[in-house]
Amino acid sequence: MLDWGELKGVCGNCTRCGLCETRHNVVFGVGNEHADVMFVGEGPGEQEDLKGEPFVGPAGKLLDDMLSIIDLDRKENCYIANIVKCRPPRNRDPLETEQDACIGYLRNQVALVKPKIIVCLGRIAALRLIDPGYRITRQHGQWVQKNGVWMTAIYHPSALLRDVTKRPETFDDLIALRSKIREVGAKV
Repeated sequence: MLDWGELKGVCGNCTRCGLCETRHNVVFGVGNEHADVMFVGEGPGEQEDLKGEPFVGPAGKLLDDMLSIIDLDRKENCYIANIVKCRPPRNRDPLETEQDACIGYLRNQVALVKPKIIVCLGRIAALRLIDPGYRITRQHGQWVQKNGVWMTAIYHPSALLRDVTKRPETFDDLIALRSKIREVGAKV
């Protein structure tokens, strides 16, 4: 396992898949590197690629608002990363080969953070981290425990921007997340 500095360096120079050819910046992650709560999205979008930080565009603003509802803050008490660290062209879903090329970096991040809770932001992250048959519309907000870590998935903030009818369900999922944080004694 690499330490934070080594991992950032390796990611910053990665050429394991074709996404390296079109990226502006590697989008490594942001937040408290010892947080008990970790959020994982699928991959960076255009604004994230330009800035080098996950969730900074309109979806990022919504995510920050969602976090504030349950007393979380991206810089203070949670950590945010993605399955892939480089933007897929036209914000398409990352291919399985691209995910395979990057998943070791995410696993290393998880090992360093040591979260008690991982929240998958959207279908792609849930498929990769929770269950390859995951159905976000049916299973969002449900909890599973894997390797001693509690995991759930909620709708991706960009999906909530496109379909506001999903927001009440997501609010309920956030309240359940706050309860789980308390239940497992996570520091926030």
